[in-house]
Amino acid sequence: MNIVLLEPEIPQNTGNIARTCAATGSHLHLIKPLGFSLADKYLKRAGLDYWNLMNYTVYENFEDFLNRNPGAVCHFASTKAANNYCDVQYGKDDYLVFGRETRGLPEELLRANYEKCVRIPMRKEARSLNLSNSVAIVLFEALRQQGFPGLMEEGCLTQPEGGEWADYV
Repeated sequence: MNIVLLEPEIPQNTGNIARTCAATGSHLHLIKPLGFSLADKYLKRAGLDYWNLMNYTVYENFEDFLNRNPGAVCHFASTKAANNYCDVQYGKDDYLVFGRETRGLPEELLRANYEKCVRIPMRKEARSLNLSNSVAIVLFEALRQQGFPGLMEEGCLTQPEGGEWADYV
């Protein structure tokens, strides 16, 4: 899967999203202008030590993104969308596009792609969800539809050294 952030503003959100991309094998696409430097300590701290596990690409603008990804199947996340994110069929190489934390995606972009816009249901009184939470919600639905390719679906407990399981029940 591909996660696209159009003009992200908050380094901690992008760092959290980078960590999610690392954990899922998703490619992160960052479209300028960015509200931070990629060397930002908050960005790196939020991504922890996962930066080496993920791939990302930076673009000058949305046109640059489209030119370098011809034929990209995009789904645009917005509180203004009519389609529930769970009711959409996602392909394994699709691009999930998210906007700025303060303004979301530009309305002209939403109008031009309205049939490809998806929404996370929430209370009418709520303005929006946190960007990194929104990315995780939509991404994991897309991955669920694909059967979580390449991801571990079960974990295992480790027995404490020198201990018996009965001591920890």
